[in-house]
Amino acid sequence: MSKIRIENNMLDKKNLPTMYDLPSETPGESGLPDIFHIFQSQLLRETFQPANYSPNQVFVATDLNLYFDVNHPSWYKRPDWFASVGVPNLYEDKDLRLSYVVWQEQVIPLVIVELLSPSSENEDLGKTTKVKKSSRKGKEQEEIPPKWEVYESILKVPYYFTYDHLTKKILAFQLSSDGYISFLPNSQGFYYLPDVKLYLGLWTGYYEKATTIWLRWYDRHLNLIPTPLERAQAEKKTLTSKLVSANEEKERLQAEKEALFAKLKALGIDPSSL
Repeated sequence: MSKIRIENNMLDKKNLPTMYDLPSETPGESGLPDIFHIFQSQLLRETFQPANYSPNQVFVATDLNLYFDVNHPSWYKRPDWFASVGVPNLYEDKDLRLSYVVWQEQVIPLVIVELLSPSSENEDLGKTTKVKKSSRKGKEQEEIPPKWEVYESILKVPYYFTYDHLTKKILAFQLSSDGYISFLPNSQGFYYLPDVKLYLGLWTGYYEKATTIWLRWYDRHLNLIPTPLERAQAEKKTLTSKLVSANEEKERLQAEKEALFAKLKALGIDPSSL
């Protein structure tokens, strides 16, 4: 679990803005997700199930404002997908989150995934320097640090992945004392995150009525973590199999009974008298 460090004179969260005080969306913002982004993020959400954390201590977000600098409380990034562990699933154990405000949560995301698109690729891959933000009330535009700098140097997110669904290429980075370094997969092409005992890798399969190569989570034995629909289908298949087996067993016993009665009758014994 990654804790965020805040200066001593800023530890009183009561005097700092919360998610209720900060905007959760910006009208007309560019880079809105396409259909692949929506389904891919949904698949990551459904399969991120760390065995060493209770579901109530795991928070997963898709396209949610991530406020990262208490000295500039209006600054945020909007990752395609991220997960934090060791933090309540609900904000203060009671509300659905409007945004993720690190100085209130006190836990930074463990892993962030950006799904590359032409409009965001340069910033996602650290090829931009500063990002302009529209001014308010005639003030000059602010220069906000780009995603790479925020994830690597400000928040220090331990794991950062990008995925290009057109080239089917994953770029993976792990935080070191010198910043992000390439995060190498195992011999089978999967990336292991020991903090949550999960692997991240590619999967070719049918999801949301489309067969393509998806990014999804695997357990520590490299078994697919099923989505709720897959789990329900598997349970239905198991139940159907059990019912078929029970019917077959019933038919077998009935056949044995009839065969036994036939033998008794052949011996002149009335089965009903037994």
